[in-house]
Amino acid sequence: MRRGSERQLWQCGVTSNRKVKGTIHWVSAAKANDAEVRLYDRLFTAVEPDASGDFKSFINPHSLDVVTAKCEPALADATPEKRYQFERLGYFTLDPDSTATKQVWNRTVTLKDTWAKEAKRS
Repeated sequence: MRRGSERQLWQCGVTSNRKVKGTIHWVSAAKANDAEVRLYDRLFTAVEPDASGDFKSFINPHSLDVVTAKCEPALADATPEKRYQFERLGYFTLDPDSTATKQVWNRTVTLKDTWAKEAKRS
């Protein structure tokens, strides 16, 4: 990875004609805080789970995934009343289960609408 001058980086900004294929987002692991992140998804895999009479067969096994993450130190002052956007993942809120030594974050909204893809397939 090469670092360009500040002028070169500025020229690659929003107003440039250059298309950027991706952006790297990172947090210093040495300075980051460990956190539990609860990634909630839809409870059912079908739009109308009770249409066939057996809604239990449409329960989404991935409706809750719990992962460990590194959060930037600024989130140490987070409060449950506020909402925070995590890059590319969605909006999160601090869970009341959080402690001073371990934060727990709950995803409230994703950034992608997966139901729109499902509707196109149908």
